[in-house]
Amino acid sequence: MPREIDDAWIEEAIASYRRIEERQEALTRALARVEVTVRSPDDLVEVVADADGAVRRVVVTGSIEGRTSIELSRAIQQAITAATEAAGWARRKVYDETFGGYADLGGAR
Repeated sequence: MPREIDDAWIEEAIASYRRIEERQEALTRALARVEVTVRSPDDLVEVVADADGAVRRVVVTGSIEGRTSIELSRAIQQAITAATEAAGWARRKVYDETFGGYADLGGAR
């Protein structure tokens, strides 16, 4: 059976839409502040990534003396992979914190 649309329903829909917009803006602001830092398992390389997983910085933190280019490359790749995964986790956490109560916004499920 079709639902009758009245002024109160329209006002609630507009209010709900505004609450969603506010949460979306809060999410955007929070994600802009997210930064994850991860080290390779051998502590040779540190990678900093943002919430989207974009690498912002790669720093060689250990001594490369006696290391091969293959070892250094492996450490860089491991740290980048871990940073990307950590960024995804952080992004999901921020999203859940921001929209966790989404179903409660309008009272409807």
